[in-house]
Amino acid sequence: MAESDIEIKSAEPTAPAELVDEIERTRANLAQTIDEITDRVTPANVARRAADETKERLSQIDPLIGGAVALAVVSVTCYFVWRKARG
Repeated sequence: MAESDIEIKSAEPTAPAELVDEIERTRANLAQTIDEITDRVTPANVARRAADETKERLSQIDPLIGGAVALAVVSVTCYFVWRKARG
């Protein structure tokens, strides 16, 4: 079972001021949680994180492999241009 922040209180009566304080703390915690969730799912933030991950992955590609892929793309492009020019 997952842990939670819920505390089990004793059966002793609680003063109204303590209840109000607890409600205020709970409200503040809930507002913070909602703000964090909103920040995580905002489309701009999701796109930024995806772009950052892509940049990180691309920076880890071996330069030799990157050069080979670039050469292949240029070669294929040149072939199609040559073929179209021939007729």
